[in-house]
Amino acid sequence: MTTLSAPAAAPVPGPARPSAEARHGGSSRAAYIVLTAGLVVMVGPFLWMVLGSLKPAADFLRNPPAFLPSVATGDNYGRLFQQLDFPRFFFNSAVIALAVTVGTLVFCPMLGYALAKLRWHGKGLIMGLVLATLMVPAGITLIPNFILMSNLGLVNTYPGLILPFLAGPFGVFLMRQFMLGIPNELLEAARIDGANEFRVFFSVVMPIATPVLATLAILTFLGNWNSFLYPLVMAQEPGMYTLPVALATFATGQYQADHGMLMAGSVVLVVPVLIVFVLFQRWITEGIATTGLKG
Repeated sequence: MTTLSAPAAAPVPGPARPSAEARHGGSSRAAYIVLTAGLVVMVGPFLWMVLGSLKPAADFLRNPPAFLPSVATGDNYGRLFQQLDFPRFFFNSAVIALAVTVGTLVFCPMLGYALAKLRWHGKGLIMGLVLATLMVPAGITLIPNFILMSNLGLVNTYPGLILPFLAGPFGVFLMRQFMLGIPNELLEAARIDGANEFRVFFSVVMPIATPVLATLAILTFLGNWNSFLYPLVMAQEPGMYTLPVALATFATGQYQADHGMLMAGSVVLVVPVLIVFVLFQRWITEGIATTGLKG
């Protein structure tokens, strides 16, 4: 007698797993949300500054504060250019920033090349001092620099505002890191062909270092254009004020500040920085990527 076997039980369907496309879409949305939030955090203060430069004085006293101006006005910019000797302060900032940038491009590559490719006694000690200087806050060197410039009679002069920054430790470290990546065989080939050390440096090394030189120039210019504390201490007369110092000095009183003028001056101060960064941002990323600083 034949027995019939019971049919196999059908498998119970479990919860459906999301597809790879769905998981990828969810992670993309999360990334966009995070990036958008970061963009708002970064751009929000800048928009507040631009809109604040168009607000009348009464808008700064409103509670709660309003994001948009009640009436857009250009009076803040008018007072900025009327009450401040704007061309003079702009000229001071431009001269100091450009001079420090040119000096940095002259001295830092030489020091970086010597620390990376030349053999001499005490090189390790000097490199250690450069790294130690990078770790020291800038405010600690303020008083020693002021005393040194005062003893040299350079207070309230362009040289006193320029000389301490012609060979910054960051520039030396940046150039040294880049030049470590230059093959020694290339330099030896130039020496075998009869080139002396200066010819090797200027004809072989410097053309290769163009991207990192551009990066160093941009970062140096931006840093010195926005410099405030050191020019505030060294500039003893209004005629030597840079634009940030003049803006903070003349737009801020003992009991109250001219917020509209501060906002307008900040917009004018940041415009050259934005222009330089937008035009040369490719050089910044390319130069840093070729110096061994990529983590």
